Amino acid sequence: MPQTPHVEKHFTAGEIVRDMVIGMSDGLTVPFALAAGLSGAVSNTAVVVVAGLAEVAAGSIAMGLGGYLAARGDAEHYAREKAVEERELKEIPEVETQEVIDVLAQYGVPPEQGKHVMDALRQNPKAWVDFMMRFELGLEEPDPKRAVRSAGTIAGSYVLGGLVPLAPYIFCGRALTALLWSVVVTLLALAVFGFIKAKFTGTAPLRGALQTTLIGGLAAGAAFAIARAIG
Repeated sequence: MPQTPHVEKHFTAGEIVRDMVIGMSDGLTVPFALAAGLSGAVSNTAVVVVAGLAEVAAGSIAMGLGGYLAARGDAEHYAREKAVEERELKEIPEVETQEVIDVLAQYGVPPEQGKHVMDALRQNPKAWVDFMMRFELGLEEPDPKRAVRSAGTIAGSYVLGGLVPLAPYIFCGRALTALLWSVVVTLLALAVFGFIKAKFTGTAPLRGALQTTLIGGLAAGAAFAIARAIG
């Protein structure tokens, strides 16, 4: 009887989703707080729109640059630690050998069998280094294109998120009316974003939508309260 082939499905775009979450969540809350704070001080929505777009531009650049520097820092840290491991393999191989055996023991591999694994790793120094990086230090080699991709994803998500709370001010003439619509569309956008994020990550979509709306709504509300208190 033919068996149905087993096909494993794993979500492998975690870094992209994380960057989108960082950019979108800030993009939805920070411009909203700015627009809400200005709504109580000015009646001209054009002023709110101009100020909001300026903030979106500045915020996206700052957030994108932060993502780029963070990814570059991860790559530099990995390269530095890898150089240390390569040097230690040459200078103190007996210590590194024992470290491999100790790591394997944590996974239930007896020392006698660990020595056989070590014999195989000695024949491939590159694999030995990779083993130490992953299982001793818990470090994965970063994608060399990660920094640029992270910067673009965060910045782009910030812009998309920032345009949502500003859209009502573009189409409404009264600031307070636009504020009410901004609250509605921002919460709706948070719910949709949480639903889609949950679908990608494999969690319950409705729960993801509720959590994102609640957390984002609280953040936006806190930012609004601070902006109004300062203004």
